Amino acid sequence: MRDDNDERVDEYSGPLDLPDEHESPNEEDEGGRQFSLTDDVLALLEDGKTYAEAELRFQKSRAGYIGNRFKGALAFGLGAFGVFHLALIATTVGLVIALAPIVGPWGATAIVTLALIAGGVFLLRLLKGRLDDIRDAFEEEDAE
Repeated sequence: MRDDNDERVDEYSGPLDLPDEHESPNEEDEGGRQFSLTDDVLALLEDGKTYAEAELRFQKSRAGYIGNRFKGALAFGLGAFGVFHLALIATTVGLVIALAPIVGPWGATAIVTLALIAGGVFLLRLLKGRLDDIRDAFEEEDAE
């Protein structure tokens, strides 16, 4: 590279240009120290230890963040459950009030109560089926 307008071009050495007195890393350096495989292995172990400590700190930080987020999610979930529960109570009361003029207050209460019990029994049967599937998956087969 030659540029007549810039004198520094002659002094520039590219990233792959090595000085004539370049020595390989296997030879002694300025401090008179010999590079060895043992030094490289010790440096590698030290780097591994540093990495493991950093990874542990990162995982602890992430676990703390997840724990904090989980508490918030749990609070919102419980709040939603409470609101839905109140909505179901309001629906139940509304059904009793709506049916009262037709079949009377006791008849309306009985109809709504029996319908809720039937729905609960249906859901319990579905739950039992799921729990049986889980239990069957963990049972050991004694067919042999």
